[in-house]
This record gives sequence, structure tokens and C-alpha cells, in this order.
Amino acid sequence: MPHPYLLASARHFGRWLLLLLLLSAAWPGAAQPNPRYTVRGRVLDARSEGLPGATVRLLNTVLGASSGVDGGYELTANLAPGVYQLEVSSVGYRPVRRPVTLGAETTVTVPDVTLQEDLVRLNDVVVTGTSVATSKKQLGNTIATVSGDELRTAVPTQIDQALQGKFAGVQITQNSGNPAGGISVRLRGPSTVAGSSDPLYIIDGVIVNNDSPQLLDLGGYAQNRLVDISPNDIERVEVIKGAAAAAIYGSRASNGVVQIFTKRGKEGKPQVTASSQFLVSEIRRKLPYNQYPFRFATFTATDPTQVPVTRYDYQDQIFRTATGTDNYVSITGGSTSTKYFASGNYFRNQGIVQSTDFSRGGGRVRLQQNLGTKASLSVGANYTLSRSREIPNGGINEAYGALTGFIFANNYIDPSPDPATGRYPSTSPVAIVLRTNPLEAINRFDFRQQTSRFIGDAQLSLTPFEGFSVDYVLGYDASTQVGTAFIPPNNTTPGYGAGYARRADRTANLINNDLTLNYRRSFAEWLQSTTTLGGTLQWDEFLTTGIVSQQLAPVIQTTFNGVAVAGEFRSERTIIGAFVQQTLGLGNRLFLTGAARVDAASVYGANNRTQFYPKLSGSYVVSEESFWKNSALARAVPQFKLRASWGQAGNLTAIGSYDRFTNFGGVVAGTLPGLALPTQLGNPNLKPERQIEFETGFDASFLNDRVGVEASYYNKRVRDLLLFRDLAFSSGYLNQYQNIGNMTNRGVEVLLRVVPVQAQAVRWTVTGTFTHNKNRITDIPGGLLTFPGGFGQVAAVEGQPLGTFYSTYFARNPDGSLLLTPAGLPQRERGIQGTFGRPNTPQRAADGQPSGTILNTVIGDPNPRYVASLINEVALLNNRLLFRLQFDSQQDFDVFNFTRRVGERDLYGSLAGYEAELRGEVPKGTSAALFQVFENWIEDGSFVKLREASVSYTLLPKVLGLRDLRLSVAGRNLLVFTDYSGYDPEVNAAGQSTAVRGFDFVEVPIPRTVSVGLNASF
Repeated sequence: MPHPYLLASARHFGRWLLLLLLLSAAWPGAAQPNPRYTVRGRVLDARSEGLPGATVRLLNTVLGASSGVDGGYELTANLAPGVYQLEVSSVGYRPVRRPVTLGAETTVTVPDVTLQEDLVRLNDVVVTGTSVATSKKQLGNTIATVSGDELRTAVPTQIDQALQGKFAGVQITQNSGNPAGGISVRLRGPSTVAGSSDPLYIIDGVIVNNDSPQLLDLGGYAQNRLVDISPNDIERVEVIKGAAAAAIYGSRASNGVVQIFTKRGKEGKPQVTASSQFLVSEIRRKLPYNQYPFRFATFTATDPTQVPVTRYDYQDQIFRTATGTDNYVSITGGSTSTKYFASGNYFRNQGIVQSTDFSRGGGRVRLQQNLGTKASLSVGANYTLSRSREIPNGGINEAYGALTGFIFANNYIDPSPDPATGRYPSTSPVAIVLRTNPLEAINRFDFRQQTSRFIGDAQLSLTPFEGFSVDYVLGYDASTQVGTAFIPPNNTTPGYGAGYARRADRTANLINNDLTLNYRRSFAEWLQSTTTLGGTLQWDEFLTTGIVSQQLAPVIQTTFNGVAVAGEFRSERTIIGAFVQQTLGLGNRLFLTGAARVDAASVYGANNRTQFYPKLSGSYVVSEESFWKNSALARAVPQFKLRASWGQAGNLTAIGSYDRFTNFGGVVAGTLPGLALPTQLGNPNLKPERQIEFETGFDASFLNDRVGVEASYYNKRVRDLLLFRDLAFSSGYLNQYQNIGNMTNRGVEVLLRVVPVQAQAVRWTVTGTFTHNKNRITDIPGGLLTFPGGFGQVAAVEGQPLGTFYSTYFARNPDGSLLLTPAGLPQRERGIQGTFGRPNTPQRAADGQPSGTILNTVIGDPNPRYVASLINEVALLNNRLLFRLQFDSQQDFDVFNFTRRVGERDLYGSLAGYEAELRGEVPKGTSAALFQVFENWIEDGSFVKLREASVSYTLLPKVLGLRDLRLSVAGRNLLVFTDYSGYDPEVNAAGQSTAVRGFDFVEVPIPRTVSVGLNASF
């Protein structure tokens, strides 16, 4: 249970903040004697066309508006006469401020404001801390921003999938081709071993749950909970990549922070947007299967006898062309004081494996209310109900599944059911390795998941006097995920021939309270100050139950229908934190920032209850200096900024809620209940893993701002990694969780934006990213830690990158050729196993054959040497005709092709690689010998992928109240250029595992998807 003090503090803090919310909402509501003014104008782009979606604000008030389709805006409110600053900004443009004088005239028309594009985006406004807006010019670290329109170019099914290729320093991998396939996001490499390396996600100020619980054993595949959020609702996404930027988020920010901002209401008459997409998905390539019309009569190496057989392509019966639809409608509008936004969505997509699908339906509303000119209240709510039908892959922990049934099958057996009895035949070698008939898994298994989720927030903003603001955010995320599984009796599945039923559910509740005070003041024309103080109280709980039943009676699918075993787990934690940050701006070109955060959490050991995280950063906009502006440098390099930062952040994902305790388990001795001694000793000294990062870089533009470059170098050190350490038997325990390991990530990231052509009729934009990261892990207990998700072939090895493949390798002659057995077969190397830091020593017997212990070594690395992307966008006919291509690439990384290892073995022989042995091109028994040499199954996974391609055309019909009508055709994962022999080098059978990457064991391949869409605005 959480510390009593933390629970009491949570209750009292919540009550006081609720009281503040109510009082503050009432306080500014008194009648204002000031005149009612209307401020209107128009925002244009560089081509003198109306710029929609620009943000217009009167500074030191809560008043704001967004420009409409023609760039027009209007603000109406009771204001004191005087001179105000009007700020106009938009993502990707330089903001402009204009003085506005409010006097006798109550209607003020502001001259047209023209925004110039900013490829370097130094002036983009980002949100750091919780709700504090800051110009990127002031930051000593990188924060990447992408608009919602950029994310929706190729109909992604979930937000993190849409982020692929959009940022430097980010590696995003789709682990499964299932319709709700899990996504792994790594910002500047992994930051933990035992925990999750996925970033902290915040949606509209709400800390949300993005866990990937495996309620059902589906063979490693699990859903991310971001799949519950419709990408159509996204306004923009900000990615905070490093500890120097994320330090003020404390113990939850070591993996970085992704802030998602959804659409909000806009002033003006109601505007309706409706869209519908039709999707078609298909497998990009099938594995070449064994078509040789004979098989060996026996597995005896000296018996070459073959018998004729008919071969079947199981993949034709497993995979299909899948269809789907994505439908969305929204309405927005309001006045200066009240704005609203509401949307509804329904998404349904079939999987490319027969009998699989995923559907999501939901709605989102947001209401923004100005309470006078000094306060505003915003309330938002989102509800989603998602359902999926699953076909398990098995393989990792279980022997049932469709694709594992395919790879472990003898494909000379017809998998179809007997026409007379309806029974499915066993397709696996009898009494050797039994697996499920894949068609039976598709047609008889019933695996389903359902998630009900609500995300809500209330946000109060106050500006009591000039320069001072108070922001309070109350966030709530509640979800219930339920999984059910049923395997009927009398099946071909080993171990569950009498039937299997499972029901599991997981309820998650997360609450965060964040209060932020911000004060900005200009002490002189050359000195500006921004002081921010913040406090947070966060609480979450996770309740998990599971029931498994076997020995089922016919027909009934529930767990009540058999011999059942139940399990339950409950988890609860509380986190309290506070931070202070000070920024000084000198001459609007030199900015210095210092910050500190203090955290206390119930999961920490009693001896490490409080953690401290500092941060320092600085930026110098050199191009603002007079010597630069007044020289030829200004023409060649209009913008140039140097930056550097240092900071610390923590990671809680590796600490369980009760790992600090020695947790006894329940046991029944006869009929009496009791407690069983655990094998793991508790640790009162547990603390979060700590990341210390230094970052430096520059931002620059060239050729009259037609080229923008953002380049960074980072050195990220992670210390106090949480790992298991073996204990002496005399202690009475086997192991203990301790902070003992260390890890480093060093890398370079570059973002390049170029506008080769910019004219009235044509605009061509090129965006490229490049990321190189080198990971290294040290201080591993015993020098080696293997992970079960890779069948013990994936490990943390002292001095090597995390997740390297560590296993057997070929015995070789001095010239590098294979050392064969007397029978002419390849074999494993033997000798004396070296310790870490000392190499292995191969040994030879008198006959020249290997002798000694079977040796293991690092045989592959799943971490790419670099990740890159290239995006080309061409706009024609005044932006009405748009073309877009995005290529993604990962280079110099290895994939463990466990699929090929099984499929080319003589026991199964379902893949074409086994044909060489049947044809006599290699000695009989070669496949069995290669099966034991794991080096043979490591392949180069380097690829270039046409990730996205789209074309759209916008019509401007003047009928039925239409503002515009856009037709689009888009595709995802259309082409892959790779030498990898499997389905796709990007797939990972271990799901979202941090340590096990690049492990291919018949996971559902990522499909090629094409969509046709229609978007209408009224």
C-alpha cells in the first residue's frame, strides 16, 4: 500500500485544488464596467493568401481566437481602454506582434498580418512543465513538433504509428501487423532494461496510461492503449526527447515525454467537418514455401529413400485481403467568451489473418469558457469503446496458434477438416513437436478483447495581473480491458486437448493534479525574466484478475465450465512532486534556464523516499547580434542559434509497487491457510533509475530561409539500473532487486528542411531526418543477463548494446571456412568459454574436430546504426493538389530469423530453404545440424521502406453550404527494399519488450494498406 502520508496528502491536496477551482471560477464573474470592444483582422501567408488555423491572442488576457478559412478572425470582450499587444502565431511560422489601441471606437480593425515561414522554427511555441508556453528560441534543448494534418496523411490506426519518420532522434517500430498491433517508441535509445522504454504520454495535460498488458497469450503481440485515441482528433504533438528537457517531469521522464494536444473550439459560426476512408490491406510478401514433390521416408541420415507427396501453401488459407473503414465527424464554433468542439469517430479494420479485426468507436467534447478577461475554464471528455477478435500466434510461451501451426507443420498434409467428421488433422510430426492445425485455430478458436476508456480534464487559467498566470489541470484516465479466450475440446492443440477457457481483466485508474504559477517581467529592454513554480500530485491503481479453466464440457465457453484456477493482482502508487524554473533573456538573444524538481513516491524504498532532479540550459541566437545582422552573414545564414543543456530525469517503470517489500504468498497446507516464503528478498533502498544527459547543438537557416537545419549531439548516461542480483543460499532467498547496472546512449541527430521551389502555383518541400545512436550496457551481474522473450538467445552482455544476440556459432578452419564433421555437416564451435573481457578459446581434438564446452558469443545486434527518413511534399494549384512521399530507413542491424530456423528443419520442412536437402544438393542431416548453430539464423535487417504515399485534391464547390471537399488516395508500407528473407525486418515477436528486439518468430507481417478518402467541410 502507498505511504499513509502520501494518501492523506492526496486527499487534502485534491480538496484544496477543487476549492480553488470553484472560487476562481466565481471570482472573475462580477460585472465589468469596461466598454465592449471588437477586434478583427486577417492573417495572410507569404503568398498573400488567407492562413487558416493561426492563433490570435491579446497578451495579458485570456482572450484568443483562431483564424478561419479565409484567414479572418474576430475578438469581442469587455476591456479597459489602453494599448494592448496582439500576438499572431502558427506552427512553422514566425510570430508577429502588433500594438492595438482601444479607445473611443469600440470596433478596431487591425491591418492584415503576414506570417513568414520559419523552417528552423525557432519561434514555435511549445508547452513545457505542464501548461507553460515557451518559444523554442529560448530553449537549450530540442523539442520536436508535428501538426495533426501531417500525422493524418496516410490513415494511421493509432497516434504513435503516425509519428514514424516525423522526428530525428526517435525510433518507432510497429511490432505486429495485427489491426491493433503494438508500437514501440524509443527516444534516443533505451533507458532501462527491466522496465518500459516507452515515453511518458500526456494528452491535454492528462497523464495517460499506455501500458501493453498481455491479458491473453497471443505470442508476444499486445495492444498499446494509445490505440484508443483517434488520430483525427489531434491538433499537434510535441516530443521532448532528452533528460535536459524532461527534468521538470521528474521520476517519470527518463524515456522522454510525448505531449498530445487535441482540437479545440474556434470562434465563429458552427463549422462541421466529416470524413470517411475506405481501406484495403494485404500481405506484402509471402514466405517461399516448400514445393518439392517428395519427402524422406525416415529421418535416418543414411536412408535416402523418398516418397511422393502433394505440397500445400498454408499461407493462402491463413491470409486474406482485408478491408476497413474510418469515419469521423466534428463540429466547432462559439463566441469570444464561449467555444466548443465535439467529435465522433468509428474505425473498423479487418486483419490480414482470417477471422481477426479491430474496431473503435468514441466521442470527444471540449468546452472553453472565458470568465471575464482574467480567467478561463476548459473542460474536456473523451470516451472510447474498442473491440478486437484475435488469432493467437503462440510460440513464445504456448504451443497453440495459427502462424506457429503453419511453421511447425509438414506442408504435405492437407490442413482442411475431414469432410465426413469435420475434425481437423494434426499437421505436426507425431510425437516430436506437436502444434495446432492453423486452420483449426482460425475457424474454432475464439479470442477477444474489449476496452472501455474515459479520459477527462478540467483546466483553469488565471491572469490576475500583467505577466502573472496561474494554471491548474485536473486529469483523469480510467479504462477497463477484458480479454476472453476459448479453445474447444477435441482439438489438435498440445496440452489443451480437453479444451481451454480464459477470462482476464485489467482496470486502470490514473489521476493527476498539476498547479503551475508563471511570472514574466521585463526589467529593462535588454533583460526579461520568466519564473515558474509547479506542483503535482499523481495517483494510479491497476487491478488485474485472471481465470483459466481446462477439462471443459462441450459447447459452453466460460471458465465456469471446467477445472478453474484464478489469480489476482492489485497495484497502487502515489507520486508528489514540485519544481521551480527560472529563465533569463538577455537582449532577446541569450537565454539561460535553470530548474530543479523534487519527487516523493510510494514505490521508492523507505531509505530513498525523496529524489532530486536538476537542469541547466542555455541558448544563444547569434544571428540577433548587430555584427551578424549588418554583415554578409545575415544574407547567407539569416538565423543561427547555439544551444546546450544538461539535466537529470528518472524512470519508475522498472519498479513494481511492492518490490521494496519481501512479499509472502498464500498457500494452503491440507485445509489450513498459511504463508509461503518468497524467493525474492525485498529492498528498502530501491530508487528510480537515473538518467543524466548532456546535449549540445545548433539551429540554422540558409539561402534566404529556404533551408533549415537542426543538429544535436547527446550523451545520455543511465545509472542505477534495476536488475536482479543472485544471493547466497545462506540468505534463504534466491535473488534481490537492486540498483546496480549502468547504460550509455551517445548519438547524433539531424533534421533538415528545404524548400527547393516556392512559387504561387508550385511549392516543393523536402524534410529529412538522420539519427545515429550507440548504446552500451555495463556492470551486469556476472557479465551476462539473458531474456526469456528470445528463448534465452537475447541478452544484456557486459560492454555490449542492450539486447544483443548471444548464442552458438560455427566452428571454422583457420582460413575462415566451415569446419565440417566427418559426415560433411556444419557444427558448433567448442573450447574454453571466455569471461567477459577475455575471448573464447576454441579447442581441437587429435582428429582436428572441435572439443570442449560448446561456446557462445555475441552473434548479432538488433540496434540499427542509424535511422533516417525523407519526406517530399509538392503542392500545386494554390495548395489544392498535394503529393506526398515518405521513405523510412533503418540500416546495419540484425534480425534473428527464428521463423526460418524452424521452417527449414527436416522435422517440419515447410519453407523452400529445406528443398536443397531433398534435392541432394547438401548432405541429408544438414538442416538438423544447422538448427543448433544459431549464428546461421542471424540476417541483416537493413531496409528502406516507402512508409507513406498520398495524393489529394481539394474542390471548392458552392453547393450545400460546402466550404471545401477533399478527395484523397493514400498508402502505407507500400514497398520495402531489403535483403531480409522474412516477412518484414521491422516485426518483433516479443512485442513491446525493451530488451528483446529484432526477434522474428512468425509474427503477423505488417500489411500493405491503401485507402481512398473523402473529407468535407461545411
